[in-house]
Amino acid sequence: MPALFTTQDAPTHRRLALWQDIVCDVFVQLDCKSDLGSAFHGAITSSQLGPAKCSTVSSGQQRVLRTPSRIARASEDFVLFALGRHGSGAVLQDGRETVIHPGEFAFYDTTRPYELRFNADFTQTIFQVPREMLHRRFAGTQGLTATVFTSDSPVQRLAYQFISGLAEVADRLDPDDAIRLSDQAADLLAMAMSERLGSAALPASTHRSALLYRLKAHVLAHLQNPDLGLTETAAALGISPRYASSLFADEGTSFQRFVLAQRLERCNRDLASPAHAHRHISEIAFAWGFNDLSHFGRVFREHYGLSPRDWRHSRLPN
Repeated sequence: MPALFTTQDAPTHRRLALWQDIVCDVFVQLDCKSDLGSAFHGAITSSQLGPAKCSTVSSGQQRVLRTPSRIARASEDFVLFALGRHGSGAVLQDGRETVIHPGEFAFYDTTRPYELRFNADFTQTIFQVPREMLHRRFAGTQGLTATVFTSDSPVQRLAYQFISGLAEVADRLDPDDAIRLSDQAADLLAMAMSERLGSAALPASTHRSALLYRLKAHVLAHLQNPDLGLTETAAALGISPRYASSLFADEGTSFQRFVLAQRLERCNRDLASPAHAHRHISEIAFAWGFNDLSHFGRVFREHYGLSPRDWRHSRLPN
């Protein structure tokens, strides 16, 4: 069952204070203000999806503020995507303001101040993603905060529909499926952002971020190919291997290190999953592009501090 948080049973004079505690627990540290007084109401259902979280928020008129002092007192580092379901709400961040209507979405970054304004009752789905999880796919997010994404674009519409559907079944998903689906949601959101930036002339740094996202997307789509290489990957995007290497260097990594980290992450996930307990370790390693079992064992131990066999035993129930 999803976690349910509501002001319904609280004394009317305590509801707004309780609501602030609720949103701080579910999302990040925030200040909530409302003129509704004793008529204020609010409810949140929330489900964890691996490192991400999917929540549905229904409430009344209010202002929500993420202030510099709140940011300074906490270490939360998330990007929140707000999908309009009922009513409307404004998002203000980085000098921009937009209004989210049903069928639209926008996002805001919790590492910088923002404000949310709701003038009447509303319902939104909030997809909360660790910023690092999103930035592995697309780093040019700051130029798009408080910018509305609409159903006019097929990719943006698909991202909205996918996350809306995910919210409806989030509490009934197997943990492994939840992780995979949240990864797919992050992929779709990164595609929508890349498409949105691609519709206008891009600053050089943003253009590089969009290219890096495409590079990573190509790698992830071909991760199971043991012959995956820099030259072929760069050629698929129409850029030189040297330029591709410089894009990875922007994040302090390299093509080879990124590929290895992604393969290890997926082997780690499958080794720890009861759904894959029947598979041999070598089968899992080869399925994710490794072609030398001794090399796989060595790099896995270097990365996780345990051999693949010991890692599996430490994660699976006896």
